[in-house]
This record gives sequence, structure tokens and C-alpha cells, in this order.
Amino acid sequence: MPSPLRRPSRALLAVWAVAVLAVVTGCGDAGGLRGAGATPTAVGPARLWPELAPASSPAFDFDEAETKVIKGVRVTGGIHEVDPVAIVRAEVDGDPKRYAGEKAEFRETGARMADCADGPGKGRCPVLRPYYRDLTGDGRDDLTLGFRQLPGTLTAVRVYTVDRHRLVQVMHYEDALSGVELAGHSVIIRSPSEVAGYEYRLQWTWDPDQKAMLLTQDEMLRTSGRTPTPTLTAAPR
Repeated sequence: MPSPLRRPSRALLAVWAVAVLAVVTGCGDAGGLRGAGATPTAVGPARLWPELAPASSPAFDFDEAETKVIKGVRVTGGIHEVDPVAIVRAEVDGDPKRYAGEKAEFRETGARMADCADGPGKGRCPVLRPYYRDLTGDGRDDLTLGFRQLPGTLTAVRVYTVDRHRLVQVMHYEDALSGVELAGHSVIIRSPSEVAGYEYRLQWTWDPDQKAMLLTQDEMLRTSGRTPTPTLTAAPR
């Protein structure tokens, strides 16, 4: 007959308890495991106002998926051959209400276009240094261009691609900027917030179906106390 099973002795249980406690607390060893504390209860999403009928159209127009061919600028080769100053000048000349005249909102930008003889990013020229990156995924560079909207603190950000020897604007945005980055097929724009210690972060990403850059992320993030400085950078390929 097999011997009956015996319960562990109280002394053995005490040894086990000490061993378990040592594993949980680490016995004072900084490299040991630590208890994570109580786990919060998972709470599922609660649907509000289910009696409301879903909207069938947007209330506001954010100009998403809006593209346009830049008139007067023809691309015979690659986009690197197109003068960035000529692109901005075409926009300025095509919108005199915003750029021409003493009462125009961005009259100083219109006036300073005459100072761009040495190219973008030079002297008083409001056109910033251009950046080239394949944002549309077709293996060819696209153009990310910025220019100051003066007087004031706004900066215009535009993205252009080439389609059948036509220069096509596939993204436009204007704001007070704290930074612009290119990553993958996206343009990431950071802007200061009126809430201290926070900034806005918007991400525009190329959509092959819409043939445009769509706003795919819009969020408010902490700045960790840093003072943002306006930059335009391209992440490594």
C-alpha cells in the first residue's frame, strides 16, 4: 500500500513563506523584483447618447484631401529643377487680397519677395530652405516648402509633388510653429499651445487613395518644460 500524503510541516511552510517574500521584496536587493501594487480595474468604453442619429456630413471644412495644380509653374524634369521662390511667388501673386496692398494680411511677405534674388533662406527672403523627400512613395522626391507670413508669427507649410509634368500641391497648413519634421511618408508639425507646458502635434500622412496628405493625428502633448524653438528637420531615411 502506498504511504498516505502528508501535509508540509509548519516549519517548512515558514521557510516557503520567507522564500516567497524574498522573491517579492528582493530582500533589500536593488536588482530584485518589486511589487507593482494594485492593478487598476479595466473599464470599457461607454457609448454616450446612443439615441443621436449619426451625422452624414462634416460640420466644418478642414480642407482635407484638397489638392491643386500650381499654375504658371511647369516641371520639365524633376522637382529639384523647380525654383522654390517661383513657387511661392506664384501663390503670392495669385492671392493679392492676402499679400498685396497696405491693408493686406501678409503684405510684408509680398514686399519681401523682391529680396529673394539670392535664393530661399537668404537675407530678408521670407522663403525658407526647401527640403526634398519621397513622401508619396513613388520613388521620386517631393518638395516640402515653408515661408514666413509677415508681419506676424505665422509660417506656411506646403508639400508639392509632380504629376505628368505638373506641380501639384498636396498639403497646405499655416500656424505659429515650434518645429516641423519629416518621417516616413509624414509631415509632423508642432505648434505652441495657449496651455502652459503643452504643445500641439499634428501629423499629415500621404494617402494613396486620396492622392493627398491627410491629417492623421491631432494631439496635445507635454513639452517637459523645454522651450521650443522653430526648426525644420528631416529624419534619417
